[in-house]
Amino acid sequence: MPSLGDTFANPEFLWLLLLVPLAAVVWFRRKRRMITSIRFPAVERFQAVPRTFRERIRHAPLALRLAMTAVLIIALARPQSVSSTERVSTEGIDIVLVLDISGSMLAEDFTPNRLVAAKQVAEDFIAGRTNDRIGLVIFSAESFTQCPLTTDYPVLTNLLREVKNGMIADGTAIGLALANAVNRLKDSKARSKVIILLTDGVNNRGEIDPLTAAKIAATFGIRTYTVGVGARGTAPYPVQTPFGVRRQMVPVDLDEKTLETVASMTGGKYFRATDNAKLASIYREIDQLEKTKIEVMAYRRTTDLFPGWLTLGMILFGLEVILARFVIRKAP
Repeated sequence: MPSLGDTFANPEFLWLLLLVPLAAVVWFRRKRRMITSIRFPAVERFQAVPRTFRERIRHAPLALRLAMTAVLIIALARPQSVSSTERVSTEGIDIVLVLDISGSMLAEDFTPNRLVAAKQVAEDFIAGRTNDRIGLVIFSAESFTQCPLTTDYPVLTNLLREVKNGMIADGTAIGLALANAVNRLKDSKARSKVIILLTDGVNNRGEIDPLTAAKIAATFGIRTYTVGVGARGTAPYPVQTPFGVRRQMVPVDLDEKTLETVASMTGGKYFRATDNAKLASIYREIDQLEKTKIEVMAYRRTTDLFPGWLTLGMILFGLEVILARFVIRKAP
């Protein structure tokens, strides 16, 4: 008999097996009603008469038919053999990276500057994910989506590398950028929705303020991590002069209070990065915070076994035909 295997592709058909014993009961009851009684003065002489081979196997065609039906039902359920199984983990998270590309991001308190350092840690963050959809929103005076949510990480990485200062008019529209990211995530069916917003300034442009955007994010269950970048006090900033590019120390103007409030309102966390190493460690921490994995059983390399059951069903059908027509057939 063919193997039942490890699983069934269509197990719902196995319920039909309940019809097999029911059909047998119905058949025997119907057969019993068809028997006619004949009275004899004595039956001892009939008991001595040996039963013929035909009489002994008279129920064999029915048994074969019922067995054939059961076998074909099993074939219909498609038994399968699983050659290997393994537990795999999946994140199931949608993440939007929001990156400030305003002129102040060219300050050189990071190596070589804030923008390049932010792009590098974002690229490393993307490389560390496996099953998440990630998108990219950039902003300065305005905001637009550089890359929608995707699992095509090479494309996302290439679009991130193309980001540079001057793509949009200068300014810092934190609220508008946050609202843009929320718009990308609000219809997501992911188990977790996350925004990572990085900036080095104060909201001074855009029609939406950061706190209003944070309320919208909270309404849609979108957690926001905010990252403020910049050294304490002042930072060297490249300035073009008639004598070439000179470094001028400018004050670091970062609205930490607003960034903390935005993170708190959405269930996220605020981080302050003062150098490359600290910025990298922040992204590693966020990466770990957003890796709440779930384990699923993954089946690999399944082999269908129903052909064997189908063949067995055809053999039983052939045996039934042979018995019914040539072995126990009534004489004409």
